[in-house]
Amino acid sequence: NRFPQHGHYVPQKFADNRIISSKYTVWNFVPKNLFEQFRRVANFYFLIIFLVQLMIDTPTSPITSGLPLFFVITVTAIKQGYEDWLRHKADNEVNGAPVYVVRSGGLVKTRSKNIRVGDIVRVAKDETFPVDLVLLSSDRVDGSCHVTTASLDGETNLKVWVTAMENGAANFPTKYKPTSFKMRICLFLFRPLGPESLLLRGARLKNTKEIFGVAVYTGMETKMALNYKSKSQKRSAVEKSMNSFLIIYLMILLFEAILSTILKYAWQAEEKWDEPWYNEKTEHERNSSKVIFISDFLAFLVLYNFIIPISLYVTVEMQKFLGSFFIGWDLDLYHEETNQRAQVNTSDLNEELGQVEYVFTDKTGTLTENEMQFRECSINGIKYQEVNGKLTPEGFSEDSPDGNRHNLEELFLKAVCLCHTVQVNADQTDSADGPWHANGIISPLEYYASSPDEKALVEAASRYKLLHVLEFDPNRRRMSVIVESPSGEKLLFTKGAESSILPRSKSGEIDKTRIHVDEFALKGLRTLCIAYRRFTPEEYQEIGKRLHEARTALQQREERLADVFNFIERDLELLGATGVEDKLQEKVQETIEALRLAGIKVWVLTGDKHETAVSVSLSCGHFHRTMNILELVQHKSDSTCAEQLRQLLTLLSLNRIKEDHVIQHGLVVDGTSLSLALREHEKLFMEVCKNCSAVLCCRMAPLQKAKVVRLLKTSPEKPITLAIGDGANDVSMIQEAHVGIGIMGKEGRQAVRNSDYAIARFKFLSKLLFVHGHFYYIRIATLVQYFFYKNVCFITPQFLYQFFCLFSQQTLYDSVYLTLYNICFTSLPVLIYSLFEQHVHPHVLQSKPVLYRDISKNAHLGFKPFLYWTILGFFHAFVFFYGSYLLMGEDTSLLGNGQMFGNWTFGTLVFTVMVITVTMKMALETHFWTWINHFVTWGSIVFYFIFSLFYGGIIWPFLHTQDMYFVFVQLLSSGSAWFAIILIVVACLFIDVVKKVLYRHLQPTSTEKAQVMLCFCIQPDNSLRNDFSEICLCFLLFSDSYEEVIQQSPNCSNSYCLWFHFSAFYLFILFLLN
Repeated sequence: NRFPQHGHYVPQKFADNRIISSKYTVWNFVPKNLFEQFRRVANFYFLIIFLVQLMIDTPTSPITSGLPLFFVITVTAIKQGYEDWLRHKADNEVNGAPVYVVRSGGLVKTRSKNIRVGDIVRVAKDETFPVDLVLLSSDRVDGSCHVTTASLDGETNLKVWVTAMENGAANFPTKYKPTSFKMRICLFLFRPLGPESLLLRGARLKNTKEIFGVAVYTGMETKMALNYKSKSQKRSAVEKSMNSFLIIYLMILLFEAILSTILKYAWQAEEKWDEPWYNEKTEHERNSSKVIFISDFLAFLVLYNFIIPISLYVTVEMQKFLGSFFIGWDLDLYHEETNQRAQVNTSDLNEELGQVEYVFTDKTGTLTENEMQFRECSINGIKYQEVNGKLTPEGFSEDSPDGNRHNLEELFLKAVCLCHTVQVNADQTDSADGPWHANGIISPLEYYASSPDEKALVEAASRYKLLHVLEFDPNRRRMSVIVESPSGEKLLFTKGAESSILPRSKSGEIDKTRIHVDEFALKGLRTLCIAYRRFTPEEYQEIGKRLHEARTALQQREERLADVFNFIERDLELLGATGVEDKLQEKVQETIEALRLAGIKVWVLTGDKHETAVSVSLSCGHFHRTMNILELVQHKSDSTCAEQLRQLLTLLSLNRIKEDHVIQHGLVVDGTSLSLALREHEKLFMEVCKNCSAVLCCRMAPLQKAKVVRLLKTSPEKPITLAIGDGANDVSMIQEAHVGIGIMGKEGRQAVRNSDYAIARFKFLSKLLFVHGHFYYIRIATLVQYFFYKNVCFITPQFLYQFFCLFSQQTLYDSVYLTLYNICFTSLPVLIYSLFEQHVHPHVLQSKPVLYRDISKNAHLGFKPFLYWTILGFFHAFVFFYGSYLLMGEDTSLLGNGQMFGNWTFGTLVFTVMVITVTMKMALETHFWTWINHFVTWGSIVFYFIFSLFYGGIIWPFLHTQDMYFVFVQLLSSGSAWFAIILIVVACLFIDVVKKVLYRHLQPTSTEKAQVMLCFCIQPDNSLRNDFSEICLCFLLFSDSYEEVIQQSPNCSNSYCLWFHFSAFYLFILFLLN
C-alpha cells in the first residue's frame, strides 16, 4: 500500500502566503543590529577601548568613549530601523491586498497572506496573481487566458496560458463546483501539466474577464520569491579608501602609544630623575612591572584613541542617506510624459557616480524607445515603403496593372495579419452593443501582442479561422499559424529571422529578399521574413494528428513538439520581409558624445543582429562616420579568433596616429566570437578593446553581458563600471557592474528593482553622472579627509603635552570636551557641507563634461591628498600647542591681577583655538554658501563659547568634580588670550590659503579654471568686471584671454566667490608686506 494507514498520516506543512523582504523583526532588531554594527572595525575598536576604561585606571572617564559610541550606534540603528520599517510597510501592502477565494461553495473575500496551498483563487482582468496558480478555468471558450509578465521579466508582450483541465472544467463556475476539492481526484481531469498552465505570482491577467486557479506555491516558495537574488554587497572606492586610511591611523595610534610608554619607562630608569618621595613606587608595583607596562600602554591607547574618528561612519551614512533625496527631487530628472522621477534604491554608491570609467548599455528600450513603427517591406523581390499609411512600391506607379503582383501583395498582407498572437480588446462594458457606442462611433481598440514587432505590423495592416499556433521559441527563431480560408483551404503562415526562414524556403525571390533584408538592417530597421505553405486535406490531417500527440505527451514533450514544428515548417514559399523601426530616444546622441568627452568609454551590448546593431550605433553617435570600424565576427574556432585578435592589435598599434591627429577605432564583436575570445584569449581581447574608443557587442546572451562587465571589472586597472538597461535580460549585467541603473520601461520593473538607481530616460544619465556624481564625490572626499584632519588636530596636542608632564597620562582637555568635540562642536559644518556644497555651478558641470576628468580615478582620495591633509593636521596641531605654550611660557601673567594661568586654562586655550581653526578651515573649503551653512558654521563657534561659559560658570550638583569651574570665564577676561587666539588661527590658515593660491596659479585644473571664469571675469549680467584688483587676480589665477573667458563663462552666483575674496584679501596682505 503506497498510502499511509489511517491515523498515521501526517499532513504536510506549506508556507503561508506572506512575502517578507524586511531584515529585522521587533524581537531580533536589537541583537542583530548590534552584531552587524560591531562587525565594523572602528565600532569594535571603541567598544574595546570602552571596556578597557571600565577595567583599569585610565586618564579619561569611560564616558569619553562610551557616549560617542552610544551616539553612533543609536543614530545608525535609527536609520536602519527606519529603512526596515519602510520594507515592512511595503510588505504589509502586498500581504494585505484583497483577494477572492472559493470556500464552502462561494466566493469569500480575504487577504493575500491568508491564501493556503489548495485554495481556489479567482483573479479578474488587470489583477496581479497573488500566488503561483495552476489554471483551472477561464471565461474564454477554449479555457485559455492572456498574461503579461512585464513585472517579472520586463517583457510587455502578451503570453497565452491554457487550462490544465479538459474543456476548462466546463468553464468551472456553476456556483463554484468543487465544493469539496480533492487533488487526487482532479488529477484525472488534468491535461499533462506543463509551464503553459502555471500562472506565476507577480504576472498580470490581461484581455480575459476572469480566471480560476488552484494555489500550488505560496509565499516565499513562489518562483518570484525563490528568484530573489541576494545582491553582492557593492562597496564604493571611497569606502575602500576610508578603510585604508583607518588602518594607517591605527598604526599612528599604536606608534604614539608605544613611544609614550617607552619614553615613560626610559625617564623612570634614570636615577637623576627619581620621583619625589610622595610619588615613589611601592614594593608591589616594582615587582609587577610587566603588568604595569601593559596597563600604561593601554592607558596611553585610551588617551590617544580619539585620533580614530568614530563619528566618521555615522556622518558618512547620514550624508549618503540624506543626500540621496536630491536625486529624487531633481526636476531635471523628472519625465513628465510618464510622470516618473528618478529613484535611489541604494544610497551607498552615490559617490561612485562620479568615478565611472566604462558605461555598458543595452540598445532596445535603453537607447531606443521600444516603440515599433512599420517603415518598409519587400514583397516578391520588390521593395515597398510606407507613405501616409499606404504601401508604395519602388519603380512602380500606384495604378500599375499587375495582377500577379497584387495577388502576392494580398497574400503577404494576409500573412502579416494572420501570423501573430495579437489580441484585440475594446474598452467596453458588458452591454449588448459590443465595442460600439450609442452614437455609432467605435471605441478605441487596445492591442496585446507577443512581441512589439508584430503589434506594429498588425496595426499597419488588417482575419481567417485560426486552427493552430506554432509558438515562437529562441531555438527555431520563428513562429507560425495554421488557418482556414473562407474557401476551406488550409494555409501555413510563418515569420521569423532571415536565418531561420530563407534556408527553409524552396521558392520565391530569395536572393532579392536577402539583399533587401540587409538594406533594411543597414538603415537600423528590425527585420522579419515571411513565408507560407498550402496543405492538402491529407497533409493537414497528418499534421493535426502529430501536433495532438506531441502536445499531450507526458515525456519529452518539448523535444517532440520541436520535431513536429520542424516537420511542418518546411518547403516554404517566400513572400517577402518587413522592416520595422525602433525610434531612438531623445538626446541619445548628445548624451553619448558627452560621456566620451568626459573620458568615459561606452560599450553597447545587444542581442540584435550585426547589421542592425552597427546601424543604430552609427545613428546614435556611438560610432562616428569617420571612425575606423574593426570587426571580430563569425569565428568558429579558437585559432581563427586568436589570429584575428592579433591582426587587430597590430593594426591598432600601427594606425594609432595619422597626420597629427589620433585615429578613433570602433570594435564590433558578435556572441560566438566573444565566447571564443573570453575562453582562452581574455588578455588579448582586452588589449584590443582598450585601444578602441567604442565597442559594440551584438547577438549577446544575458550571461555574456555579465561576463563582459566582469572582465572589465577584474582587469588590472580595475576601472569603475556602470551598466544601464531596461529589461530582465539586463539584470545580470546591472548586478555585476559597480553601479547598476535601470530604465523605467512602460511596465517592466525587474531591471528597476534590481538596480541601484532608476531613471526614466537614457538622456538623464549625463546629469546623474556629471552633476550629482561630481558633487557627491567632491563632498564625501572632503568629508572623509576633513574628519581625519580634525582628529589629528585634536589628539596631537595631547601627545605633545605628555613631553611636558613626564608622560604621567595627564589629559590636556576636560573629559566633557573630549566627548563633545566630534559630536557637537565640529560635526554640523562638515555634514551641511557634504549635503549642499556646489564648487561649480551645475549648468557648467553638465555643459562641460571635461570637468568630470578632474575627479576620475579617485583623484581626491589618493595618497597625495591624504598625505597633504594629514601633514596639514599635524602642522596645525603643532601651531596650536606651541603657539599657546610660547604665549604662556615662563610663567607669564596674562591677567590684570597678576594671577597666572593653570593647567586647565592652557588646555582650554588650545581647545578654543582648535575649534575655531578647524571650523574656519571648513569655511575655506566651502564654495557654495546658503543660510544653513552660515548658521551651522558660525553657530558652532558661538555654541562652543556659550556652552563653555555655562559649563564652567555654574556649579553643577550632578558632577563629581568640576575642574573647569570659572576657567573659561577667566580665559576670556584676558586680552592677551584673545590676541593669541586670533594670531594662531590666522597663522594656521594663512599658509593653507597661500598654498591654494599658488597651486591654482601654477597647476590649475579645469574645474578651478571654471570657478575663476564664474567668479571674476563675468558679472551676473554677462558684463565684464571693472574692479582692477579682481581683474588682476583673474589673470593671476587664469592665464586665458578675456575673449575666451567671455565666450565660455555663464552667469555666476556671488555665493561661489567667497573663497576667491579670501584669496584676494591674502594677496593684498602679501602686497603690503612687500
